[in-house]
Formats: sequence, C-alpha cells, structure tokens
Amino acid sequence: MTVVAVTGGAGAPGATSTALALLLTWPLPAGRRVILIEADPDGGSILAGALQGRVSAEYGLHQLGVAHRQGNLVDAFFRQLVDLSDGRRERLLLPGLVDPTQASGLAYTWDPISQLAAGLGSQQIPHDVIIDLGRRGTTGASAIAARRADLVLPVVRGTLPSLAQAQPRLVSLRNDLDTHGTGSDSIALVVIEEGRYARQEIGKHLEAPVLGLLPFDPERARVLSAGEGDTGKRFLRSKFMRAARTTAEAALALANQRRMRLAPRPAPGGELPSGPDAPMAGDGWAQAAAYIRRPAEPESRPEAEPAHRPAGEEAGHVR
Repeated sequence: MTVVAVTGGAGAPGATSTALALLLTWPLPAGRRVILIEADPDGGSILAGALQGRVSAEYGLHQLGVAHRQGNLVDAFFRQLVDLSDGRRERLLLPGLVDPTQASGLAYTWDPISQLAAGLGSQQIPHDVIIDLGRRGTTGASAIAARRADLVLPVVRGTLPSLAQAQPRLVSLRNDLDTHGTGSDSIALVVIEEGRYARQEIGKHLEAPVLGLLPFDPERARVLSAGEGDTGKRFLRSKFMRAARTTAEAALALANQRRMRLAPRPAPGGELPSGPDAPMAGDGWAQAAAYIRRPAEPESRPEAEPAHRPAGEEAGHVR
C-alpha cells in the first residue's frame, strides 16, 4: 500500500485539484481501493467545489476528533467516506474541515489518523491513501502525515512567484523530513506547466526531482476546483487527466521502490529484526495495529463501506 501527501503553497498552485485528479486516475489493480483525505488545516474545498454542495457538510474530517477521544476512530473514519466511483467504493473521499477553527479539535488526532492511513494497506481490502495537506499542512500538528508518507508531492507552477515562495517552504520541509520523517528523498515535485521555466530548471532551482507535469488548463481545472464544465468521458480522456494518470503511475512506482529500500530486512527465520534495525515505534507501521481492528472471521468486518455517495454519479466522475 502507498501513502502520498500532496501539499501546495501561496498563490493557489493547485494542490487540491491535483490530489483530486490523482484520486480519479490512481491505478487500481483488482481488489484495491484508494482514499483521498482532505486534510488542509485551513479548511476543505471539495464539498463546495467539485461536489457543489451535494454532500452534507456533516460528513468529513471534523468528525474524527471526538471519535478518537471516544475510542471509535476506525468506525467513524469509514462512516465519513464519500464514494466517487458509482457505488463500487473504489475511489473514496474523506471531505475536509468545514471551518478552519475546527483544526484545533484535531490537535491530538493527526497522529492516529496518519497511523491509520499507514495501516490501511494491511486490511482484507487494501487501500492506498492520498492526503491533501494544503498550504500549511506540512507544519504544526498535521505535519506528522507528511513525515509518515511514502512520498510528499509539493505542487508548484513554472512561474517566478510560485518558485520564489516554494523555495523556503521546501527548505523547511526538507529539514523536517530529514529530522523527524523518513528522509527528504520522499519529496518529488508536481509541476503545473504555467510560466517560462522548464522542468529541468525547476528541479534544479528547488533541488528536488520533478515527478510529473500537468498542463495549465483552467477549464479542466475548474471541473475539479469548482465542479464546472463537462465531467464525462471527454473530461477523463483529456490531456490534463491523461497527465494526471501518468503522474499517479509514477508516484505509485516511486513509492513502491522507496518503501522496499527502506523496509527493515527480515532476520533469519522470517521475523523482523530487533535492535537498531527494527521499525521505529513512531513510524506508523508498528503502531497502526492499535487502530486497525482485525476480524475474527473474514465476514465479520465491514468492507469500509462509505455512508454516502452523491446520487447519480458515474464511475470515476466528479458529478
């Protein structure tokens, strides 16, 4: 399973639209699912934007703080998911905060949420996870989600203002991941092709590899940011969504390579090693079992069925 964190910055570079595009194009072999957690501490935009208010604001991340304090985080998490795949429960959304003031109620919940995300791949039905951290989510209490992610994908544009504001953020992010996370080599850029600077120049300037390029296409972007325009097959086959699919495939491949490289080597006999080679207690892998309930029998656990899906949706469509 894979956990990918998407982050943006000042000037609205398109982090949420990119995260939503990745959700809709994420490769799903048989028996796998993908969840987008809209975790921007400044508040979510998908309910009012892409979904145009068709899903109740009662659904979302803000419900998990109380659930965690009551010891009911896992069940509450799955009840809050919105199905964007026409009832197949393959592409799921956890909507973000309705009000930025709700972020304070999650101060002690980001850690278990990130552990839960890291453990979703070990379920009967494994899930990959995309986390939209917005502009400020890589700092403060929610930063734990980026530290535990397989990949962190900052979204930038090829314009001087975008690159100028991204550079100090990336320096801070790189230092934090090296100190508290699994390393700054988890950073890979997604570039919106607006502006004069090319891929190689951007990667060199920001000292990070460019994972994917998304065309600057305001019409297609508005489908994801505001729910405007065609959402049918023409949209899914557009150059923008084809580029998103290529980026999703590259992210999945890179995350798998990195996870294999960082995985602890089994000791003789097939058991995980102890001592300095053992998994860190705070890396989400060892602790996820505390938040994942394993059934006594395969049929006894609900299959992560979301409580709601927009009526009349077509598979893979935003509306």
